[in-house]
Amino acid sequence: MSDIKLYDTRAFTGKFMPSEEMKRHFQGTRDTFFIMPVEDMYRFVKRAVPASRSTITSCLYLTGGEARMKIGSTSYTVRVDEMLFVPAGQVFSFREDDINQGYICGFHADFLIGKFFRNNVLHEFDFLRVWGNPTIQPNPEAAGFIRALLDRMLVDYSQHGLQHSDLLQSYLIALLTEVNQVYKPLSETAPVSIVTLANRFRELLFSHVRTHQRVTDYASLLNISPNHLNKTVRRATGKSPTQWIDEAILLEAKVLLCQTAMPVAEVSSAVGLDDPSYFTRLFKKYEGQTPTAYRQMIEKS
Repeated sequence: MSDIKLYDTRAFTGKFMPSEEMKRHFQGTRDTFFIMPVEDMYRFVKRAVPASRSTITSCLYLTGGEARMKIGSTSYTVRVDEMLFVPAGQVFSFREDDINQGYICGFHADFLIGKFFRNNVLHEFDFLRVWGNPTIQPNPEAAGFIRALLDRMLVDYSQHGLQHSDLLQSYLIALLTEVNQVYKPLSETAPVSIVTLANRFRELLFSHVRTHQRVTDYASLLNISPNHLNKTVRRATGKSPTQWIDEAILLEAKVLLCQTAMPVAEVSSAVGLDDPSYFTRLFKKYEGQTPTAYRQMIEKS
């Protein structure tokens, strides 16, 4: 049996290693799935979670309180009867002072491969794409359907684990489909052609940030001019491609700084920057502190 790790990193500093009980919820075979009350998760997560990356997609639905989480470089807040999705591979972090109740559900993409579903089914849900809107605000009727599906999955999983995986798969697809009915994209005003091109850029960046770090790299991959890419991305997202690239590099660096003991120079090289001095200047430009100071701050928190 091969384990699927909660965090996609080379090593852990001891401070951020999840408890053994927590890891059992996030590890398993290729058909990994879990669901639990948010209140139970807080028994395992005792402090703020710094920049992290998971191999599973997670979904938070609140029945009380509010939750704040940073996904990529954007901060989100969800409240009662709202949902927040963190797609697999996305860098996320959250603070320790939120008080809330609800459900947290996680699943590996392979969990939905079976006799009922094909292996690219997740691509049909924009809120699970790197460029999608991860926050869902269902109307009261849809919220009732979503809560009923979450509750049904929780009951079955609590009693039987993954013994009824076909049933859990069906409930999960029904849940994602219900969410899809009320999903609203981040940009509803820009022309479709502009949004589509900006989304393609963000998907390429997500996959190639460690090896492609110039606007010209992505313009070439998209078969357009750098000037056209600049105008399109800025109009669709409000940020330039250069800022998107810089932020993506920093997110990669934060994960390594938080969860490995790699020296700063090695972190710089790992994220594709061969000049540690430039890496430090870039990090300080966006974070207001050096990579070393950032690591020390996380270790003290």
